[in-house]
Amino acid sequence: QLQLVESGGGLVQPGGSLRLSCAASGFPVDYYAIGWFRQAPGKERTGVSCISGRGGSTIFYADFVEGRFTTSRDNAKNTVYLQMSNLKPEDTGVYYCNFQAYYAPWGQGTQVTVSS
Repeated sequence: QLQLVESGGGLVQPGGSLRLSCAASGFPVDYYAIGWFRQAPGKERTGVSCISGRGGSTIFYADFVEGRFTTSRDNAKNTVYLQMSNLKPEDTGVYYCNFQAYYAPWGQGTQVTVSS
């Protein structure tokens, strides 16, 4: 089966950094476009970033994270990463990864809490 599992969330102070991991199984992580999404408490799930598939390196970022977040992948580890810097309280939420072209069932995500 095709699976994506998020990890790496935690508690961080405003201005801090955190790296999230999206471990893929059942397929090469560089073949499909994979996106990061987040859902703040009481709000809808929204897109954060996307890295292209088919061996490409085109990356899209939502306006609210541009310049602060970086998406990358490690083919050897079959993992996509989301490096988050200069975190703000409004970045708090559950972060998910999923295929960009179509959505597989959503996993549990990983909780990111930005608070002093």
